[in-house]
Amino acid sequence: MASVKNLKKDIHYVLGDIIQAIYIHEMATVGGPTAETEALLEETLTSFDELIEAVNAKNVENKKAHFKGVYKKLEDVAGQLVEKINAL
Repeated sequence: MASVKNLKKDIHYVLGDIIQAIYIHEMATVGGPTAETEALLEETLTSFDELIEAVNAKNVENKKAHFKGVYKKLEDVAGQLVEKINAL
């Protein structure tokens, strides 16, 4: 991993694209928000907050392992969210 800055950018871009996909789904199907899409948006924003908080954690012993763990968690969360979008 090149830097913390790039990890933060990855979090922003990946979860931003997921949010955009949710909005596109809303407009393409029912034309507005539904309870399912609102819950999915809330889950995405909560995941974003958790990941950014983990990146900004100051008291970590092994920073390299910590950031690899955060990146792995980003991949897992993004995969789960995409599966939920596809199931809508």
